[in-house]
Amino acid sequence: MPNSHIPVITIDGPTASGKGTVAHLVAERLGFHMLDSGSLYRLTALQALRRAVPLEDEHGIAKLAEHLQVTFTGGEILLGHENVAHAIRAEEVGNMASKIAALPTVRQALFALQLGFRKAPGLVADGRDMGTVIFPNAQLKIFLTASTQARAERRYKQLIGKGFSANMNDLLADLQARDERDMNRAVAPLAPAADAHIIDSSNMVALEAVDEVLKLWAQVRHKS
Repeated sequence: MPNSHIPVITIDGPTASGKGTVAHLVAERLGFHMLDSGSLYRLTALQALRRAVPLEDEHGIAKLAEHLQVTFTGGEILLGHENVAHAIRAEEVGNMASKIAALPTVRQALFALQLGFRKAPGLVADGRDMGTVIFPNAQLKIFLTASTQARAERRYKQLIGKGFSANMNDLLADLQARDERDMNRAVAPLAPAADAHIIDSSNMVALEAVDEVLKLWAQVRHKS
């Protein structure tokens, strides 16, 4: 099957909108491959922090991104042979990742890597520019959003549940700063694709959002 004919569902949205959880569950239900593009930036950030490569060294960070050896398998995110799913969720890594994502050379370095995840029988790709930049011809594009308050509460529960310390006011301020940065960056700003279906998950649990995505996917398959 030619690569361009392999079905792709993109799920974009702001930080802590629940897109990662929803994307994993949709991929699981459909038996599709999964691309968590946000973790590619987190993995790059983790490498930069571990190797003391400063944010100002854009070329050095792009080199790290270019040579990432990453595998998504079940709930694990393997960097080489190390499961770093827990390590990349630290707030320090997340903050660095958001800043790194604004660097054009880093985004270019990760472009081909992301395209390589498109394999049969299909792909669910979650991130911020999956439907606008990486897979503009995806069969279904979702923009999953939620209020800042709802997202801060989710992030708080997530961090506490994983043993990290968290402060609600700090999380709210951090999310607002990240939204501002992501929406106003010069390269691939956060915005729904023109043909994306917008789902507000503020008052939804993850499974309700998953059902909504699967319903839209069924409609797409029925038309094709």
